[in-house]
Amino acid sequence: MTNVKIFDKEFRLYIPKTKIFSAEERIAEDINIKFKGKNPLFISILKGSFMFATEVFKRITLNDAEISFVRLSSYSGISSTGKVKSIIGLNENIEGRHIIILEDIIETGITIKKSIDLLKLKKPSDIYVATLLLKPDKLQTPIKIDNAGFKISNNFIIGHGLDYNQRGRNFTDIYQEI
Repeated sequence: MTNVKIFDKEFRLYIPKTKIFSAEERIAEDINIKFKGKNPLFISILKGSFMFATEVFKRITLNDAEISFVRLSSYSGISSTGKVKSIIGLNENIEGRHIIILEDIIETGITIKKSIDLLKLKKPSDIYVATLLLKPDKLQTPIKIDNAGFKISNNFIIGHGLDYNQRGRNFTDIYQEI
């Protein structure tokens, strides 16, 4: 599909799945090298990152890798509310663990900053952040991002886990609002 319509918005193909899968492969290879011989805990930020986390995690060759899911939200419709809400918590003991956060998109940085701050309270060894998409022009808070698949414009996007009012997550390609 080159164009899709969801509710009142139209979107055009922006990043094809072949490029997405290549970026996910590159990110996984970087993690495999950096965390060789360690037992990292991957944390996927739900809902949007589930596809990205799946694609990266299935390429991880580390024997002791684990994955967990945390749900944080700062969105209502298509824009950030600026307030992060923790909906589902982390049950694992992460003290002394290497944490790898997998996020679908970092825009303002508010959600990832809150995630990092909450995780630091549990005293992990270190925190590595990987995101599929980064909107550098929208960042409102300084954060360290270890790996970004793509730096993109500020246009609204859907697909590969990203949604518009819960629709469009199922697309393997990423689409940009026209």
